[in-house]
Amino acid sequence: MSAQYVPRLFPRIVVGVSGSLGSLAALHRAVAQARRRPEAEVVAVLAWAPPGGEYAQSRYPCPELLDVARSAARARLLAALDDAFAGIDPGVPLRAELIRGEPVEALLACADQPDDLLVVGSGGGRLSRGLRRPVATRLTRRAVCPVLVVPKPELQRELERSGSRLASWLPLRRHSGALLPDAVVRSVGTA
Repeated sequence: MSAQYVPRLFPRIVVGVSGSLGSLAALHRAVAQARRRPEAEVVAVLAWAPPGGEYAQSRYPCPELLDVARSAARARLLAALDDAFAGIDPGVPLRAELIRGEPVEALLACADQPDDLLVVGSGGGRLSRGLRRPVATRLTRRAVCPVLVVPKPELQRELERSGSRLASWLPLRRHSGALLPDAVVRSVGTA
């Protein structure tokens, strides 16, 4: 017996968030898309991994270090949301999720229905492209739903042209705690 597809009651827009300029642009685009879709929910996802990766955690488990890493990821997610909206309600249902796992797997686990929309930034600069395929490229090949890849913001392009190391990652303000105090935390593909 095969599982049947049952459409969700409300459309879901899943957006990858890291705190980079590109991910903040993607978050704004996801909210804009949600405003065009009645009853749509935006799910902001930040994928995280233990220090040293899953292999190091399985070989040398350290619950305290894992808690610190999870707390840091949660703070990064909330800081990104705070930076994106400055504590102002975006006007659409918005949920934050921390997912332990690789970004591609985490986003695919969230955007797992054909009626979902997956929104991501176009990715890092020249260095990251040389190391491995960008997340956006891997998502467009594997997603079961439409993927919207948001171009880099003009500020990020200007910083890249100037050779600044800040091109894909600017330090975020400390989270004020005003927006989304209870992020959902879960794991994908971990033992």
